[in-house]
Amino acid sequence: MELRDHLLAGKVIPAHPLALTPERKLDERYQRALTRYYVAAGAGGMAVGVHTTQFAIREPQYGLLKPVLELASETVDAALAGRARAFVKVAGICGQTAQAVAEAELARALGYHVGLLSLSAWKEADDDAVLRHCRTVAEVLPIFGFYLQPAVGGRVFSYAFWRRFTEIENVAAIKIAPFNRYQTLDVVRAVAESGRDDIALYTGNDDNIVVDLLTRYVLPVAGRRVERQIAGGLLGHWAVWTQKAVEMLEDIKRARNRPQMESEWLTQAIAVTDANAAFFDAANGFAGCIAGIHEVLRRQGLMRGIWCLDPHEGLSPGQQEQIDRVLRAYPELSDDAFVAVHRDEWLR
Repeated sequence: MELRDHLLAGKVIPAHPLALTPERKLDERYQRALTRYYVAAGAGGMAVGVHTTQFAIREPQYGLLKPVLELASETVDAALAGRARAFVKVAGICGQTAQAVAEAELARALGYHVGLLSLSAWKEADDDAVLRHCRTVAEVLPIFGFYLQPAVGGRVFSYAFWRRFTEIENVAAIKIAPFNRYQTLDVVRAVAESGRDDIALYTGNDDNIVVDLLTRYVLPVAGRRVERQIAGGLLGHWAVWTQKAVEMLEDIKRARNRPQMESEWLTQAIAVTDANAAFFDAANGFAGCIAGIHEVLRRQGLMRGIWCLDPHEGLSPGQQEQIDRVLRAYPELSDDAFVAVHRDEWLR
């Protein structure tokens, strides 16, 4: 697989959840089933060890980072054995430089192609320090930049930061997830003005998925107009209803090439955002975002329960009712029928 070409083509990359037993131990059977689901649904890759997988897997009392990364990588390889299909394995990378380099080395050893580099541990650092960190990690493994919204642990970065970030040779892609139009544009403009056409842009803006993917960014650069497109998405939202997300992205790619955009896409954009608000618990500052994803998967039979490593983490008051509402309102977004046909095969 040529990593850059694969990412530039635009793929659905779900952020892999963590399946647990009632005792909050890794549930290998259901964890494998989730991985098989993403492969069978047509995803172009998956991200493991990221926010949706729960950052706490790194804590010594759990010791789950290597087992979870290894299980996912092995399951993908087995599912794709003998098939000529490209699939990108993305590993979440966190922490200060020593930790991040160790995680990148582990990911590389386990067969991961690129690291999604969280900068949550660098909230107080200046740009020079953060960029030194990024360059050091990129020497070990190609990196997927990550602009994470402050509400769930990220920080605001300037246009100038992203412009300098694009100068790191081993940047393969950037996940744009500030949930903010101005900050999203900063990243797109930085890539456009860098002159690099080998950095893929991916949406992580769960509040604006469809519009991000449809928009043609046409920007003036050095006296000419340069176009950039957000190619695909690396999303926690796409950890559910993945088969329908794959269909939607292919439809969007075709729509991009038409002279006019059908207004129905704006209607669908609102439906996707409304569903995401329920799953991600937007009403409560995203407190129940992981449990909400678990709840949808539980209803499909792809998880036994919604348990998180933190016993205090779960659905917020009223979130269950909001999930009920959007499931009734948007059945066309659900891949329940696809899951029902294949679930027993994935759980073997």
